[in-house]
Amino acid sequence: MPKGYWIAQIDVTDPAAYEGYRKLTPDIIAAHGGRFIVRGGAQEAVEGAARPRTVVVEFPSYEAARACYVSPGYQAAAAIRQGAAASNFLLVEGWEG
Repeated sequence: MPKGYWIAQIDVTDPAAYEGYRKLTPDIIAAHGGRFIVRGGAQEAVEGAARPRTVVVEFPSYEAARACYVSPGYQAAAAIRQGAAASNFLLVEGWEG
């Protein structure tokens, strides 16, 4: 079964509020078997445009990634993020190729 991923590109507009989101998400993600692969850090857009912050989270399956995203706990955290940042947020199924 392929893994599932969250891929988010974020432009933080309210750093103080966003910090609340950052503190909530690790436990929620871990409860669904997820782990951070990328959480901020240096990046360079070599083609096209990117938001200043990129986050990639790996889950055991696409279903686990989706279940985490729609969970009440994450949706409460997402409301904080949505008020503190502009973002693109994708759920992606991995490839076992």
